[in-house]
Amino acid sequence: MKAGSGIPLWIITLLAALCLAVLAWTTFGFVVPFKHETGQAVLDTYFAGYDESAVFHMQKLLDGNETAARLLSAMYFGPELIFPALLTALLFLAFLRLGPVDAWFGRSLHPLVGRAVYLLPFVYGIADYGENIASLIAFSDSPSAGLAAQLLPWMTRLKFLGLAISFIVLVRLAIARWLSPGRD
Repeated sequence: MKAGSGIPLWIITLLAALCLAVLAWTTFGFVVPFKHETGQAVLDTYFAGYDESAVFHMQKLLDGNETAARLLSAMYFGPELIFPALLTALLFLAFLRLGPVDAWFGRSLHPLVGRAVYLLPFVYGIADYGENIASLIAFSDSPSAGLAAQLLPWMTRLKFLGLAISFIVLVRLAIARWLSPGRD
């Protein structure tokens, strides 16, 4: 048995199922109705990113559409309170399940490299919560709305960067482990 494989697969599977359920709740309960109400997508779904003018446009759209503003707020106080934590836990436990970093690369690595790899899911999680907080502030009457509007596009980019790097590293490591001669 390799170190790290003590994380039961059923826990990872359960977390993955919960992530899919909350993602479905977000999508069908808030994102689709928001798009139907406004004709615009929620900024959180812009994978390619957006700029401050998109945030300004969304602010104007929400100022004129109370239903859309309530939908967006409910999304952030509903599934978006849960999803980043679930996905962060899923990614982190998947990294732990794959075992020690040295086993991933077949050679001894500097200890800081191993710790940095384990931090990747937390970069995603913190950035996602930061994006949610910045959205709530940017789309409110807060005196900090301007600053939040400037930060929001960067938080979204950091969120997707952390998520993409985590997935790429996980897939690479899973393939390397699967192809290794001493796999479980």
